[in-house]
Amino acid sequence: MPPFQNAAATNNRCKATLAQVPHFEGLSSEIQEAIAAAAALRHFDAGQVIYLEGEPADYVYILESGWIKATRMSRDGREQALLFLRPVDIFGDTNVFVGTNYPCTVTTLEAVDVWVISADTLLKLVRQYPDLAMAVIHKLGQRVLNYIELVEDLSLRGVEARLANTLLQHAELVNGQLVVPRREWATFDAMAVRLGTVRDVLARALKGLEADGLLKVGKVEIVLLDPKGLTERSQI
Repeated sequence: MPPFQNAAATNNRCKATLAQVPHFEGLSSEIQEAIAAAAALRHFDAGQVIYLEGEPADYVYILESGWIKATRMSRDGREQALLFLRPVDIFGDTNVFVGTNYPCTVTTLEAVDVWVISADTLLKLVRQYPDLAMAVIHKLGQRVLNYIELVEDLSLRGVEARLANTLLQHAELVNGQLVVPRREWATFDAMAVRLGTVRDVLARALKGLEADGLLKVGKVEIVLLDPKGLTERSQI
């Protein structure tokens, strides 16, 4: 009896996670049940590689908890961040549907729990359930828009504008104040990778915005003192 109870609890946990995925929350219980039955829960510690650039795209992942980053490495060893994902989101999906290898390396920034679904199983479910296919299309469309924004950021905005834009996107309202929490892994080096720059340039940009009274950099958070001014600085 206990094994069945454990299986049921795991199944319900997966379905609860699915219900939080953008574009997947409206899927029928039948579709959620089918996905949950095919998914396996895996845990990764901070700093672990989930998959490497160039590996076969054999699995799709649903991030339940923790943060991850997806990066590519240039020939000269420079790291460029493509995505920083927080719960709940899907990754590894794009290349499953086009039949190519993973285009980037995904690494955990902190301890994470992910649901893993084999590519063959997901493709079978997509063919079986049109509503799931539409949800996947919407999700992939959103991912394309994210990459367009990344290209715009790197090609049209300077470092200061990219920094202001990123801070505004990730700000949270806490006690009436907009703040960006600084997690343990949010070092200057990690932030620089995220913005496509280097530590020294990022530090100068932060100090410049702080000197102008637009923000205040603390150990655990960055307080946005003048969101309107930051918005103006983020403009192309």
